[in-house]
Amino acid sequence: MITIDPNGQGDFTSIEAALASVEKDTSPIQLFIKAGIYKERIEITRPNIALIGENRENTIITNDYYAKMKMEDGSLRRTFRTYSVFLDGKNITAENLTFVNSSGLGKDVGQAIAVYAEGDFLTFKNCSFLGSQDTLFTGPLPPTVIEPGGFTGPKEFAPRINSLQLYENCYIQGDIDFIFGSATAYFDNCEIFSQNINQEVNGYVTAPSTPQEQEFGYVFNHCHLIGDCPKESVYLGRPWRNYAKAVFMNCEMGAHIKREGFHDWNKTDSHATTFFAEYNSYGPGANDKARAPWVKILNEEEAKIFSKDNVFK
Repeated sequence: MITIDPNGQGDFTSIEAALASVEKDTSPIQLFIKAGIYKERIEITRPNIALIGENRENTIITNDYYAKMKMEDGSLRRTFRTYSVFLDGKNITAENLTFVNSSGLGKDVGQAIAVYAEGDFLTFKNCSFLGSQDTLFTGPLPPTVIEPGGFTGPKEFAPRINSLQLYENCYIQGDIDFIFGSATAYFDNCEIFSQNINQEVNGYVTAPSTPQEQEFGYVFNHCHLIGDCPKESVYLGRPWRNYAKAVFMNCEMGAHIKREGFHDWNKTDSHATTFFAEYNSYGPGANDKARAPWVKILNEEEAKIFSKDNVFK
C-alpha cells in the first residue's frame, strides 16, 4: 500500500507522484488517498491498481477542462480531452472517492468529463461523479465518428474493445447525456441526480452507443433517479448510436422523468434497433402505460436476463 496525504504525512503528497512511482510495475498495488482536495489530472494506463479514498465526502479529485477550451495551437479541446480522471487499464478499482469536473454548466462550456473510464474489469464502489454535460464516459468510443475531429483524444485510433464496468452505491450527477458510451456497465443501488439547467428539456440521463453485436449496454438495478428539475423535464436516455441499450430495473423514478421515458434523438430508424427497457419501476415518474411505444416493458422472466451475474457471466 502507498499512502497519499496532501499534508505530507504519507509516502506522497500528490496522486500523480504516487502513480509515477509505480508506472512500470504491473503487480497489484493499492493507493490509500487521505482526505483532501486534489486539483490534479489523473491518467492510469497500467493494470491491477486500487484507489481507496479515506472517505467519499472529503477525498476529492477535481479539474476543470472543458470542450470549448482553447488549446495552445488555437484548436478546441473538444469532449474527449476534458477528463479529470482517465482510466485505461485492466482490473482498476476505485472506492470512497469523489471525481469532479468543475468547469461549469454544459450550456456555457460544452462537454466536460469527470471520469473517462475504459479498460476491462473496472469497479467503482461508494464513489461520486460530479459534472454537468457528459459527466461519466464509459468507453470505448463508437466505431466511427459523425463529426470530423469529434473523437480527438487518447483513444481516437485505438481498437474498440468492450469494457466491463461495475458501479455500486455510487452517486452520479449531471444534466445532458451525463452517462454515455459503449461499455457494458452495471449500476447497482446508485443515486442518479439530474440537475436543473432551466431548459424545457433539463437533460438525458444516458446516451449509450452500444455496438450492434454487444449483448448488454447499460443496466440500472435498484437505483434512485432523483433531481431538482421541474416535473417531466428529463428523459431516461437517448441513442447516441442506433443500437443503444439501456435497461432500468426496480428503479425509483422521480417526478422529473418524462412520461415517454426515452427520446429517439430525432432518429426514427432507431426505434427498430435500440433496446430501451424497464422493469418494476416505481415512484411518481414511473408510468409503464405512457412510455414511448418502442420502449420495452419487461416481464419477470425477461428481467432475469439482466441480473448482475448474467451480465458479467
